[in-house]
Amino acid sequence: MSRVRQPPLVTGISPNEGTSWTKVTIRGENLGTGPADLVGLSICGHNCLLTAEWMSASKIVCRVGPAKDDKGEIIVSTKSGGHGTSTVSFKLLKAEKIGILDQSAVWVDEMNYYDMRTDRYKGISPLSLRPSNPLGIDFDKGKVPLKDLEALFPGVSGEFTSENFSATWYLIENHSVTSFDQLRMAASNLKKQATKKNEGSLAYVKGGLSTFFEAQDALAGLTELGSHDAAIHQRLESDGTERVEGSMTQRLENVLNRASDTADTLFQEVLGRKDKADSTRNALNVLQRFKFLFNLPLNIERNIQKGDYDVVINDYEKAKSLFSNTEVSVFKKVYAEVETRIGALKILLLDKLLETPSTLHDQKRYIRYLSDLHASGDPAWQCISAQHKWILGLMQNCKEEFINYQRVGLGAIALDLEGDPRPSAFSRIRDTAPLNKGGILHTPRHSTWHYETPQQVQFVEKLSDVVIGQLPNFWKLWISYVNGSLFSETGEKSGQVEKSKKNARQRQNDFKKMIEEVTHRLVKLVRGALLPSTLTELELRLFGGWENKTELTGPWLTQVIHIVRIIFEALVALEIPNDLLQVIQDLLLELRHHCLLVTLHHTAEDVKRVAEKEDWVVDNEGITSLPAQFEQCMVQMLQSLKEPMETKPGEVNILQLDQDQASELCVDIIKVREQVEKLWKDINKVFINCLEQLSIKTDRDIDTSRMSVDLASPNLFSGIQEDFCPTLEQRLLIILSNCQYLEKHTFLNLAEHFERHGFTGTEKITRVTVHAVKELDESLFDAYIERKSDPIVGSLEPGIYAGHFDWRDCGTPTGVRNYLKEALVNIITVHAEVFTVSKDLVPRVLSRIIEGVAEEMSRLMQCVSSFSKNGAIQARLEIDSLRDAVASYLSSESHASFKQALEVLPQLHNGADKKLLEELLNKFKSSMQLQLTCFQPSNVQPVKR
Repeated sequence: MSRVRQPPLVTGISPNEGTSWTKVTIRGENLGTGPADLVGLSICGHNCLLTAEWMSASKIVCRVGPAKDDKGEIIVSTKSGGHGTSTVSFKLLKAEKIGILDQSAVWVDEMNYYDMRTDRYKGISPLSLRPSNPLGIDFDKGKVPLKDLEALFPGVSGEFTSENFSATWYLIENHSVTSFDQLRMAASNLKKQATKKNEGSLAYVKGGLSTFFEAQDALAGLTELGSHDAAIHQRLESDGTERVEGSMTQRLENVLNRASDTADTLFQEVLGRKDKADSTRNALNVLQRFKFLFNLPLNIERNIQKGDYDVVINDYEKAKSLFSNTEVSVFKKVYAEVETRIGALKILLLDKLLETPSTLHDQKRYIRYLSDLHASGDPAWQCISAQHKWILGLMQNCKEEFINYQRVGLGAIALDLEGDPRPSAFSRIRDTAPLNKGGILHTPRHSTWHYETPQQVQFVEKLSDVVIGQLPNFWKLWISYVNGSLFSETGEKSGQVEKSKKNARQRQNDFKKMIEEVTHRLVKLVRGALLPSTLTELELRLFGGWENKTELTGPWLTQVIHIVRIIFEALVALEIPNDLLQVIQDLLLELRHHCLLVTLHHTAEDVKRVAEKEDWVVDNEGITSLPAQFEQCMVQMLQSLKEPMETKPGEVNILQLDQDQASELCVDIIKVREQVEKLWKDINKVFINCLEQLSIKTDRDIDTSRMSVDLASPNLFSGIQEDFCPTLEQRLLIILSNCQYLEKHTFLNLAEHFERHGFTGTEKITRVTVHAVKELDESLFDAYIERKSDPIVGSLEPGIYAGHFDWRDCGTPTGVRNYLKEALVNIITVHAEVFTVSKDLVPRVLSRIIEGVAEEMSRLMQCVSSFSKNGAIQARLEIDSLRDAVASYLSSESHASFKQALEVLPQLHNGADKKLLEELLNKFKSSMQLQLTCFQPSNVQPVKR
């Protein structure tokens, strides 16, 4: 049992009012299953089925006929649902009647078609004759691109009204995913339409047969009548009975002609006004229809002034497609004016394109406009060339302005290049990467800091602003030119993209030369400011000219290296080929070497001034601030060299290269290493010379204004006053203590610092320096021992023989004589002097002095020819007393000397003599216990000063 469908229901119509032949869209429910199911459609009582186009079960498009009712319903009838109803109505407006002399500005675009039912042509919109769906089924379009269809079916079209219509194209485009059952239904609908069309033509012919036969009979009667009338006329003239001026038909023709002439005379003026009105109406219609073209020149001018170039280009393309090949003289004249305005626009856009400075967005926009207008030449390459010249000019002008300011004495003034609001490269560096500790720029900067910056540094900063600010956009413009992204869709369709890519391939070498010229100009300008010796005389005239010959210090050179590295990293980020940036890497390498040499040279000068800062204040380790100042100076040097010697990506550590690798670089590795090694040695040699000079200065050469003494400590030096000045012996001890500290601590610390900062190969220099310090230490030690030991040793012989003492004739010993006590007191004095400076120096100094004393005592004993018993006891008492008192500081040489002295003396065999010797020895130790305490091992630390 088939399912019963609901009757049609109209729920909407758009528009809901209008005159006859207004095209309306009817919407509702159950409006039919297809074109064949639609059997009736009336609006306001008029049958509109003839113009109806069934779109779907909810939509029908038709034209309203000349109905009698002003307002009525819309009724749809279908085979499946029957007679329908409507919830809306349509209001039919009466068309305004226009007389033959009335003017109308309405252009009715109509076409004539032959209506076989009425046997005449009718005017109707051509859109109403186009069936929107000839197959009678829903469209089911797939995703087949139009370009693929054009490639598959060249020379044909899927438009069914076209002469080159292709059914296959139409089916693929509109029904690529339609089911087979639907296509079979579409074939059935197409057959029904063809049968209906053939039957309708045959019915028209059959219905008109009677009329055709009647017209044929009438024409035959007229022909017979004309022949009969001519025969009568000839017979009357031959008989002479009657003279006739013409036949009846001729007379009728004459009457009609006279009537026509009379009518023309009567209505000539009226008809003339009608022709004039028709001409005016036609002119207005032409102006109205083609107002786009007539208003285009003025619209172009207005849009150019507003900057709406896209609108101008779109209007021009539209006018070009419609009127470029016109033969109408008026259109030609107006179109020529349009071409003139477009030519002026091309010139304007090219001027704006070549104008500097400009953003990358504006450059791309103007290039696209010119390509859409098909401007002559290659605007993109013209823009690239102009930007290249402008960047070179900016770089050169930057140098000229700094030099001019330098010559007029205005100082370093911040140059505002073309009003660029970007923060300078130097400010970015300052905010992101401050200098290392020890650098000059690490201290807080006051408001006048910019004016204290060397002009060469400010120049490199501004130069970096030019390169970093302009070269990336220049490179991106070239990349867009290569890949064709400068053009719009119109340019892609017209083949301009492929043409651009072809031009870019041909001009790759030219652009490479442009980049090389920019990088070489950058490098030569920096060399002219910082490394003028690396340029030729001709290059110096072009890129030099700096009058300030003061050499930059290490921290300022480090700042320059930092800026140049930022430039290099910015260009590497753009993926510019490395061979184009090699010249910048070479510049960085030379700047790093120059910074290294300058820093070493300045460090040598700083070390030379360290001696002036010696205050001779000894700390608890027996050293002054001199070793710490030297170490600090060296550490600051290493810290200032950390960034220049750091190996960034793409850079090399030239101090670790072999000769084969260095031969590929621009720097003579052998010469550089020799210079670095020489400066290292000079620094150490300067410091050792400072130590030696300090040790041999006279009292008058020492500035006592900066010397100080810790008054809270004991008075260790005799005669110390507020204007304390160390003696020569004290200075020797202090320098000796400093030398020992340098050897044991400072040089080891520096070796660690060198390794931590990546400096290798300094072991040889360190060994040489340590050896030199040791030699200085030995020299100063010998000088001190000579000044302290000689007086003590020289006083022994006179003291022994004082009062005409004779070893062969002397009384019974009563104790140690005074000369030996005086010698011990003098040794104690030396001990106190050395201990005050450095506890570590005491064993070394006393051992050497005691060696001299022991050797002298051995010599004196060996010079005695003979000893009496009392003389032998006295000599043994004094030698044993001296040996036991300084036993803690005896060396192998001292032991040997004392042994030789005792071997010369006669042996004591008597027990009483031995007892006497022991008693006297104990008496001596008891009486001088306090004095001899300093010779005993002790853990007492020196007083902290």
